[in-house]
Amino acid sequence: MTRLIKKQANVSIITPAYNAQAYIADTIESVIEQTYESWEMLIVDDCSTDDTAQIVQAYTRRDPRIRYIQLAQNSGPAITRNTAIAAASGRYLAFLDSDDMWLPNKLERQLQFMQERDLAFSFTQYRVMDLEGNVTGKLEDVPDEATYKDLLKHNVIGCLTVMLDKEKVGAVEMVNIRSRQDYVLWLHICKRGFTAYGLKEPLALYRVGRQSVSSNKVKMAKQNWRVYREIEGLNLVKSLWYFSHYVVFKLVKYAR
Repeated sequence: MTRLIKKQANVSIITPAYNAQAYIADTIESVIEQTYESWEMLIVDDCSTDDTAQIVQAYTRRDPRIRYIQLAQNSGPAITRNTAIAAASGRYLAFLDSDDMWLPNKLERQLQFMQERDLAFSFTQYRVMDLEGNVTGKLEDVPDEATYKDLLKHNVIGCLTVMLDKEKVGAVEMVNIRSRQDYVLWLHICKRGFTAYGLKEPLALYRVGRQSVSSNKVKMAKQNWRVYREIEGLNLVKSLWYFSHYVVFKLVKYAR
C-alpha cells in the first residue's frame, strides 16, 4: 500500500479492542478498503495480552490514518470507547468493534444519506457472519426511523452501523456499565429530541461469537431491565410496559 499523507479526517472510527488478534486485521482491512477515504481509525487497546498491539501497530506504520492508543489498565468497553471519542478529530463519529467488518461503500453511502437529508444520527441494515467470517444470510432489517420511545421498546440499532454528526448532537460519552452502553447512548441522544434514521442497505457484517456477552439472552433481559430502572429512571409501570415490548420483540425474532 502506498503511504498516505494524513489530512484532517471527516469521519472518526471508534474501535475498542481487547485480545482481538483473531479478527482485528479483517476489521482494519475493511476500513482501508472504504471508497470514502477521509477517515481516521482510533483503535484503543484495553490492555490486551495477545498480539493485538503488534498487529495494529504494523498497520499504523502503513497507514497514518490508523491510530493506536493503549490504556494504562483494563477499563472495560465504555471507557475504551470514550477514550477514542475524546481523541477523535472528525466531524462524524462511526463505531466498529474489533471483530466486525464494513462493506467497502459503507462510509460513502451513509455520509451521502445523512448529508442529503441533513441528519444528525443514522444507522443501517447489517448481515450476520459466523466466527469464521462466513455470512449466514441473516439480514438485520431497520425501520425508517427510531425515536426515544421506539428505542425503549427494543434496540433496533446495531452499534457497528451508527454514524453521528458531532456538530449536531454535540459531545457524547458512553455510560460506564458492563454492557448495553451503546444502547444507553442512543437513548440519551434521542431523549434530547433527536431521531435516528435507518438506511435500508446492508453495509456491515456483525460477527456472532459463542462467548459474546450479547449471546446470553437471560443476561440481556436483566440488563435491559436495569437500563429502564437505574439508568433511565422509569417507574415500575413504565418499565413493565416497555419490557413487555422488548420480550415480545425478542420472542418473535428468535422464532424466525
